[in-house]
Amino acid sequence: MTGSAGDGLLVVADSRIHRLPAQVKIVALFVFVLAVVSTPAGVFWAFALYGALLVWCVVLAKLPPLVVMRRLAVETPFVVFALVLPFVATGPRVEVLGVSLSQSGVLGSWNVLAKGTLGVVAAIVLSATTGPRALLAGLERLRLPSTLVAILSFMVRYLSVVSDDLQRMRIARESRGYRGGRAGHLKAIAGGVGALFVRSFERGERVHLAMQSRGYTGRMPLLSESGAARVQWVEGLAISLAAVVIAVTARVVGL
Repeated sequence: MTGSAGDGLLVVADSRIHRLPAQVKIVALFVFVLAVVSTPAGVFWAFALYGALLVWCVVLAKLPPLVVMRRLAVETPFVVFALVLPFVATGPRVEVLGVSLSQSGVLGSWNVLAKGTLGVVAAIVLSATTGPRALLAGLERLRLPSTLVAILSFMVRYLSVVSDDLQRMRIARESRGYRGGRAGHLKAIAGGVGALFVRSFERGERVHLAMQSRGYTGRMPLLSESGAARVQWVEGLAISLAAVVIAVTARVVGL
């Protein structure tokens, strides 16, 4: 079961990862990605272990495999780039099924695919187990600048509002005979985008005035007063610390 529109990408479930504070999961994601990126591309066993850790994490989070697979589509541009790389890269060539490929390109393609996929899956786990408000509260607990947290919170809040405006404008165009698909209609689309920008800007001005009239001084109230216990840090960073051990071992032992 996926979350509602207000929950963003959250997948509603009762798991140990869902119950971890957001700041713990953010740090865990950063450490895990750093370990993966620092691993030499040729140490294949290390990436197999990273994959096993992520599969275990997905199981712990009780995430449906189909949801994870659908969200992996976000890395499609990187997959296309990785598939083209062996054909366009320079250096020594190797024959594979009668096709000449660059050795450095093949290794580079593997590097992009492996590290990109592992990073995207780790980000999917974070987004699927943490609601937008909890994520902002976690960033706040990690001492992200308050102005940036406020900008992100407004973006999360008003993204759906702007999307609804865009949907209503589309319905209004179609009710007046617009069908799209012709270059001559680009003018109508450009006008709609401009009107949406002006409307959003004016809404922002009204919201700012309303906040000031209610005592806004430039700093938003804290989203969360509670921190994470030591046991939650240990539990949340366990997989990431295991990834660090794998990365260090890969650097020392190599192939």
